[in-house]
Amino acid sequence: MRPTIARVALPVPLDKQFDYLIPSHLFPVVGGRVAVPFGPKTQIGIVTALVSESDFPIEQLKPIKHLIDLQPLWSKSLYQLLHWCSQFYQYPLGDTLFNALPSALRKGKEAEFQSLVEISLTPQGQDQLMAGVKKSAIKQAKALNLLQSGPLSIHALLDEEISHATIKALEEKNWIEKREKRPQIKAWSHQDVETDQFKPKLNEEQAIAIAAVNNHDGFGCFLLEGVTGSGKTEVYLNLIKPVLEQGKQALVLVPEIGLTPQTISRFEKRFNVGVDVVHSGLNDTERLNAWLSGRDKKAGIVIGTRSALLTPFANLGIIIVDEEHDSSYKQQDSLRYHARDVAIMRANKEGIPIVLGSATPALETLHNALNGKYHHLVLAKRAGSAVPTTNKVLDVKGLYLESGLSAPLIAEMRRHLNAGNQVMLFLNRRGFSPALMCHECGWIADCQRCDAYYTYHQNSREIRCHHCGSQKPVIHQCQGCGSTQLVTVGVGTEQLEHQLEQLFPDFKTIRIDRDSTRRKGSLAEALRAIRNNEYQILIGTQMLAKGHHFPNVTLVSLLDIDGSLYSSDFRASERLAQLFIQVAGRAGRESKPGEVILQTHHPEHALLHTLLNKSYHHFAVEALKERKIAALPPFSFLTLFRAEGTQSPIVEDFLRQVRLTLESHPLFDEHCMVLGPTPAPLAKRAGKSRWQLLLQTGMRSQMQKILTSAKPAIQMLPNAKKVRWSIDIEPQDLS
Repeated sequence: MRPTIARVALPVPLDKQFDYLIPSHLFPVVGGRVAVPFGPKTQIGIVTALVSESDFPIEQLKPIKHLIDLQPLWSKSLYQLLHWCSQFYQYPLGDTLFNALPSALRKGKEAEFQSLVEISLTPQGQDQLMAGVKKSAIKQAKALNLLQSGPLSIHALLDEEISHATIKALEEKNWIEKREKRPQIKAWSHQDVETDQFKPKLNEEQAIAIAAVNNHDGFGCFLLEGVTGSGKTEVYLNLIKPVLEQGKQALVLVPEIGLTPQTISRFEKRFNVGVDVVHSGLNDTERLNAWLSGRDKKAGIVIGTRSALLTPFANLGIIIVDEEHDSSYKQQDSLRYHARDVAIMRANKEGIPIVLGSATPALETLHNALNGKYHHLVLAKRAGSAVPTTNKVLDVKGLYLESGLSAPLIAEMRRHLNAGNQVMLFLNRRGFSPALMCHECGWIADCQRCDAYYTYHQNSREIRCHHCGSQKPVIHQCQGCGSTQLVTVGVGTEQLEHQLEQLFPDFKTIRIDRDSTRRKGSLAEALRAIRNNEYQILIGTQMLAKGHHFPNVTLVSLLDIDGSLYSSDFRASERLAQLFIQVAGRAGRESKPGEVILQTHHPEHALLHTLLNKSYHHFAVEALKERKIAALPPFSFLTLFRAEGTQSPIVEDFLRQVRLTLESHPLFDEHCMVLGPTPAPLAKRAGKSRWQLLLQTGMRSQMQKILTSAKPAIQMLPNAKKVRWSIDIEPQDLS
């Protein structure tokens, strides 16, 4: 009997699906999109089931308006994975399914390759460029110069701050022309997947790791723990080759968009297959085409950040998660999934191997490897002629600091620079100064909407809140006493850059942080310039610490890590250890010996001694023992309830009711604990009062059962609709 009712998941924050009548001329499919009436509007939804009965009278059901897809959008295994994500992360199914789609498909566009509009110079434009453009037409001249090297998409020009009006003016003058560029779909040969590019000789550890994965059938999770510079990427390349030769595809996840240019380049040079990239910097059309490239097997390899994980594949053969420990794999809003954990589940459902690579594995991952749940592969030696770095602690107590730099560090920098090498300074604080203070009365410029101070940005002459995004022109008078004696407090990357330009005028300095790399392509451009030795002093935040290969960097210094030594977050020591190893790994990458200097007021701290004199693995094993005694993850499982609202008492009361609901659950036993409600570490953000509540359980299954049955009761609480609240399963950030 033909089903008469379609169950449809809609992108609404409700844990339910909606029934619609199927008109006789329509044949919807499970996993395909349909357009349905929802209130006064028409919504795009996903069909989740075809049934013949409904809990509602048939006459109350509205019919589907039209079909968008005749085939399911996802394979059976990926569709099951999305259902699992919805259940495990306690997130509505409709929102979960739509999170996995490119925005073009969410808007109802066909699941077909879209043309990209490219702009190129006309012969008249070339002539005009040679003759010169009026000085008043600065933007037009900039656009023509950008197009001189080849055609660009409209989005690429917009990213370079060329407006639609400028593009239109150039088009009217016939200096540029638009052309539609259809994506070319080429089949790739399974017999000739590798290029003739030079391949480094594998050492014994690399060969053993590759053989271990290749000789394993079906699903298997492998932790590749390799010191920085040990050649993990070469292992990945060797693992992907046999997968491609079998006609299968590979998914490579990287933590940061900044790592993709050099990673893509390396994979493209090595293989004769399509390599596509998926990250948040793509426009709608590029994102859709990349999504389709995996599904239709145009791409043999897809490289991307967290969101690339949910790309469909025709025949996925291996998943690689590079820098698996990185916190950016955890989504902090909407569907709060951890890409590493979901990747392991996807590999399990697909029956394929997954490799988690890191020099500093997350303690949860290492725990699973030491317990035999994951296969543990170790690369203990640096590849090629690279030698381990020399690590030093520099006690700065009592020393005068020039924008965070001590005299001994400046002397060491001068020595390395005079030898023709590059120096990298790490400071995880952007802006000129983290605070602006009155020298007369001590008043500090603070954000009225957050419990935070404004950061002073000298280059743009403004103060900004890095929590809510509010900004205003820099103030020149104290709002407490009226004094004009305002001074900066603390050091940011901007100030450090200014100081270094004065200290080392003969050497070029480059700063890499979120402020200096806003423009599309600017990060890739900066990294290329660094590798070409155009800059000798590199200043950066975490963006510069991850995975980059700079052969001429011989000195790395972490300027200010004291705050992490005494943090209230139980993961702070783990993050500091990972950061130290990752940053230190940028030094001495090839034959030149590297040196790492750590500036601190606490040289006696036990964590620093462990990192400097032993290894990350030794630290991790000791940290796991401490976590076990304290019953912290991975020896327990956490769920964080966050709530915010304009009235603090209502928010607090809501979480008190949540606590009572959880504690009254039949499965809540002596292995469970609820902490809170307490104000969040940043108790006020963007004008909202923020509170949180932490549920701790002994088993993951117990946590899931409690949450699944308690969530409907929580949704019915009197204040549930008066506050904005969320559930974060296994949170990485407790702020």
